[in-house]
Amino acid sequence: MKKIEAIIKPFKLDDVREALTDIGITGMTVTEVKGFGRQKGHTEVYRGAEYAVDFLPKVKIEVVLTDDLVERAIEIIQETARSGKIGDGKIFVYPVKEVIRIRTGETGEIAL
Repeated sequence: MKKIEAIIKPFKLDDVREALTDIGITGMTVTEVKGFGRQKGHTEVYRGAEYAVDFLPKVKIEVVLTDDLVERAIEIIQETARSGKIGDGKIFVYPVKEVIRIRTGETGEIAL
């Protein structure tokens, strides 16, 4: 099993969610986050004053999958979240040692 964390632009969330659901991914966790990478934020003007926005709004999607779905899920996230502009995001993949469903006590892949 693997955990995929994808940091993407907020307006891409619905498209990514729908695409992952279409391949049979039944659950995910979504968190609104802020951060920056190479784009290093930007400046904005508010009421005549210019100020720096160092942390840009992003969305973090977390999904735990069986090994057979991981490569396809990564491809789908890349294809769906890509705008071709700086700041499209990152995908991180981690090994998952164990999963336990709290309600039933089921463990392993059936707990997903």
